[in-house]
Amino acid sequence: MLIRSGKIQFLFWSAFFSVFVFLWIAAVWLQIFVIPDESPKHVPSDAVVLFFLLYGIFALLVMGGTLVSVLVNNRFYRRFFGVMAILMFGSMMIAKSMYG
Repeated sequence: MLIRSGKIQFLFWSAFFSVFVFLWIAAVWLQIFVIPDESPKHVPSDAVVLFFLLYGIFALLVMGGTLVSVLVNNRFYRRFFGVMAILMFGSMMIAKSMYG
């Protein structure tokens, strides 16, 4: 087994969990807005709280991974977390446009 530094392990696990949280956000969004039985007239408050929590966790993971990848000078993770930040802000804009 290869022994990696703690910084690279942090980058890997923060990348893994940021992808996991992004997929969770997408699944909740699909479940609430795209494939419900009937069109919601107002957004459920529990879904809004869940979105706030997931986006907060997602932002912490992405910004922490970006900071560490810049300090370590790892090009792969810098690009990865840059793409994840773009996805984060893009999905926030889509979610904002859905329920004003």
